[in-house]
Amino acid sequence: MTAARQAPLFDAVVRIDRLPATGRDLSVDLDEKARATLAEALRLSAVISFSARLSVVPLRGGIRAQGRLTADIVQPSVVTFEPVGQHVDEEIDRVFLPEPHGHKHTSDPEVFIDLEDDDFPDHIDGPEVDLSALLVETLALAIDPYPRREGESLDGLGLDLGEEEAGPFAALKKLKKSTDNER
Repeated sequence: MTAARQAPLFDAVVRIDRLPATGRDLSVDLDEKARATLAEALRLSAVISFSARLSVVPLRGGIRAQGRLTADIVQPSVVTFEPVGQHVDEEIDRVFLPEPHGHKHTSDPEVFIDLEDDDFPDHIDGPEVDLSALLVETLALAIDPYPRREGESLDGLGLDLGEEEAGPFAALKKLKKSTDNER
């Protein structure tokens, strides 16, 4: 039984076997419908704009994609649920290499990977690389996980957070203190 691949949110496919030796530029500008689908997938209120400019060049049987992603998004504040806008401007530099077992040997069959580097190359299977997943991942990682409007804080809500700790660990702490006092 084969797992079905999820359809990409937008088209950003690069064919490695048809990529010129000098590489090519890839531009992605999402229309309103694609931005709405992306907002729903990332659970955002809206994606106002989304564009990416990538330079894709062949590299050791795979590709290297470099460029920039810019987007404007809206999501609810974690304090008041009011809309909060965020501008995303992220640099992209990612390497995609074939799986080792399917690696086609070039004049230099060795691939050197710097283990000190944070980013390992992504593995590809087949003659195509769909860069839409890379772009969605880049945006998702750049989103502020706790958006707030300027000046918002939990103090302004008038909640009584109390001085005493609450929750299961606070109850365990009290229990531990009472057994320590008995000794």
